[in-house]
Amino acid sequence: MESFTLTRRDMAHLLLAMEGRRELQPLAVLQDAWRRTHSRSGSTMPTFLYTEVTPVLDKIIKGKHSAAFSLQEIVSLGQLVEYSHVSLASMQNWVKRDFKEFLGAPKIGKKYSVNQAAILLIVEDLKSCLDFESIRQLFHILFQQPEDDTDDLIQPVDLYAAYSTLFEELDANGDQLLDVTGVGHSKENGNFSTVQQRQEGATEELLVQAADQYTSRLPYLTTNQREAVRNTLLVAAVAVQNSYFLSMARRYVNATLFLDFQG
Repeated sequence: MESFTLTRRDMAHLLLAMEGRRELQPLAVLQDAWRRTHSRSGSTMPTFLYTEVTPVLDKIIKGKHSAAFSLQEIVSLGQLVEYSHVSLASMQNWVKRDFKEFLGAPKIGKKYSVNQAAILLIVEDLKSCLDFESIRQLFHILFQQPEDDTDDLIQPVDLYAAYSTLFEELDANGDQLLDVTGVGHSKENGNFSTVQQRQEGATEELLVQAADQYTSRLPYLTTNQREAVRNTLLVAAVAVQNSYFLSMARRYVNATLFLDFQG
């Protein structure tokens, strides 16, 4: 059966819609994402009939889900995100040990809030290029006193939405690679290193400019705080890029091991 897959921006919009912070209802967010990825196949009904609908998706489709999640539901949502490798065992460790101070106890009865779910999805992305201690240090800067949501420089779900949107806007052709216009890939005067340095510089400049545009809309932050948010957006966008390459590497390793090329 086909899997229901969402981009990170789709997932961010879904979480925000479940909080009532989007004009679209959660079901409409899912429908838009589905139509966008299946518009070329003609009728979507036959395809959807053979698509796996997880219990959490089933609740959202039927309008029976609130903005509160069990840990298993967060894992299930995370597994819908393209090029992610979420596992229940990992998230249990994050909740109980590695990021306990930022998550705390479930905030809605025995379930986790949208922001708590977003923190776990952010960790899943950032771990592709950062160690846990570095992630915790970033979280301390962004979320300050973990038990007090009012002092956050940016809410976790807004951070998730910001960097996922930033990445997709810089990947206009949808090939999972950041688009850098005006930079050639061929040798220039026989000096490949010069071209590579220019490309790396152009990529960084593009990311910084895009992140600056977002943080300029946060007037309540100081200059240093805006820079901290900007840098985190840049790091997270690079982490999303890394997730694609890690997923590709896993596929080729699995194919090699499964097919067993010995002999």
